[in-house]
Amino acid sequence: MSDDRPEGMQRVDAPLYMARYRARATASVPEETADTSVPLYIRRFRGRAAVTAAPARPLWERAPLAVQRALTEDNRNKEISAPPSAARPMANDVFLIRHGETQGYSTDSGLTPQGVWQAHTYGQTLARRLRSGERVVVRHAATARARETAENIERGLGDGLHQYEKRADVDGPEPMDEFRNFQFVSPEGLRDVTAAFRHFYAVREDYERRATGERPLWLVEMDRFWRLQQAGGDPIQHWLTTPLVHFEPPAMCVRRFWKGILGLAAGHPGSRLMIATHSGPIRAFATFALGYDPGEPYNTEHVRVKLMDGGSTALITYRNRVQELQVPDLDALPVWGREEVGSSGR
Repeated sequence: MSDDRPEGMQRVDAPLYMARYRARATASVPEETADTSVPLYIRRFRGRAAVTAAPARPLWERAPLAVQRALTEDNRNKEISAPPSAARPMANDVFLIRHGETQGYSTDSGLTPQGVWQAHTYGQTLARRLRSGERVVVRHAATARARETAENIERGLGDGLHQYEKRADVDGPEPMDEFRNFQFVSPEGLRDVTAAFRHFYAVREDYERRATGERPLWLVEMDRFWRLQQAGGDPIQHWLTTPLVHFEPPAMCVRRFWKGILGLAAGHPGSRLMIATHSGPIRAFATFALGYDPGEPYNTEHVRVKLMDGGSTALITYRNRVQELQVPDLDALPVWGREEVGSSGR
């Protein structure tokens, strides 16, 4: 719509609400130095916090009621905590975290906006639980969805520490091969079960179009797995309970997860270990510890492993069930064939 008012009376500046919006978005952060990869609402939060001098009084004395409720939220959760007098010394607190909501499983997709929010919120919740001065180590599987989950957990943790005026030493995020998803052996070699989908789909389509020859066993097994996924079934339960000769066995996933946990704990004693990974190995790990299949973890739900001081025992917590067990001696465990399948393994 054109402005028919005289030239001197025409409005050339932005409305007041828009001017305030732009001022808040750019306060204390020059546009040329702003990190555009960070969401706008986070940039605004950091900008407003940067121009506010830290008061002398501690946060719990001057915080509004909403912040006080957030700081005490964990006191009302469902996890049963022992009284301080019964607390046992702990060497490491480990969290095996499923990635956030992803865009799909047929490719190595990243997170949806909902998944980014889930991971960021997880990091903020972690900040409420931390004591000032703790060390947090963030690791992840090499897939895009696990990497983005770890990155957003670290980002949310940083924002939460700033909001609650705590300090912590954060290491990572970095990838670790021990926490990869379970693997599949195709004619191309060892592949992540998601990464193998595109090759499987192309070969299956060629067989269905020509309708000639017998389908190889690897194609049959992958076809059963993905048909369950596409039909809304539970392919992870199929993997846990059905012998599949071309899939990495659940026991081997549990073994390498323990290897990764113990190696990380040895390098970072006393730290909290936050590991973003995949539902299949997490579920296999929980099944090993509890003695039954406790079900699929939700996005950003975790299995908690408390390594007790001395390194001989651990407490595994998942969905309000706690199980104490002996930490396995990896050198004494039986090896059923090769632990790591090379690219030539068929």
